[in-house]
Amino acid sequence: MGGPKWDDTSAKDRPERGLLALRKGLEVFANLRPVKVHPALVDASPLKAEKLKGVDILVLRELTGGLYFGQPKMREMKDGCERAVDTLEYYDFEIRRIVELAFNLAKGRKKKVTSVDKANVLESSRLWRQIATQVGKENPDVQLEHALVDSTAMKLITSPASMDVVVTENMFGDILTDEASVLAGSMGMLPSASLSEAGVGLYEPIHGSAPDIAGKGIANPVGTILSAALMLRYSLKLEEEAVCIENAVDATITSGARTADLGGKLTTRQMTDEIIKRI
Repeated sequence: MGGPKWDDTSAKDRPERGLLALRKGLEVFANLRPVKVHPALVDASPLKAEKLKGVDILVLRELTGGLYFGQPKMREMKDGCERAVDTLEYYDFEIRRIVELAFNLAKGRKKKVTSVDKANVLESSRLWRQIATQVGKENPDVQLEHALVDSTAMKLITSPASMDVVVTENMFGDILTDEASVLAGSMGMLPSASLSEAGVGLYEPIHGSAPDIAGKGIANPVGTILSAALMLRYSLKLEEEAVCIENAVDATITSGARTADLGGKLTTRQMTDEIIKRI
């Protein structure tokens, strides 16, 4: 959804509101975005190869709070000037539930959580850090580190392999995960899972609609296919089937199959067929 056709800053309604409403309505509060560098795609990233060795990050982005949903949200004329207002708002329970999920997921990985905030400036971030510290004390078997969002943006480029599970608020997560996509070589590679407390899931690649390449058959299908694997894992509890799809994607990339965004010549359909062959 979205695209240049609708990029009118004066418009009262925008396509993205539909996605925000879908997330809010389904109460999917946790957006999981795995970022893993395939050894065969190291050259597709602008980073040096030695920076990418062993990169396997899971970013948890809080999805129903923060600037995107806080009220009031408005424009008004004040003292002869046009004024715009967005409200950054978080409740303690919104922070606790996603931080607890981050710790639970970290226990099946390297047992390290990086909680990202801007506690040196924002009151909402100070509450975030306070609750993350409390959850950390309740889970002593998992290492907790606090990091400011600006230094985290730098660390994603300078030492991404040192990171394991990263948990952060809505807007910070939106920005950091797009930055992290360059580690994998293309935004078209990355899937996501948005989960609710009730077990409802919303699955989508992290990239947008890319209207400039629509209908040309050159879009990378990997992010969408891997999103289906996440659906099998988290909503349907079919781990074996999820791994089967992920292994097929890995084998396809290892074989040298590439779409245009990765410097290859395969169409969307051809890349998909190569993956299906290996399932």
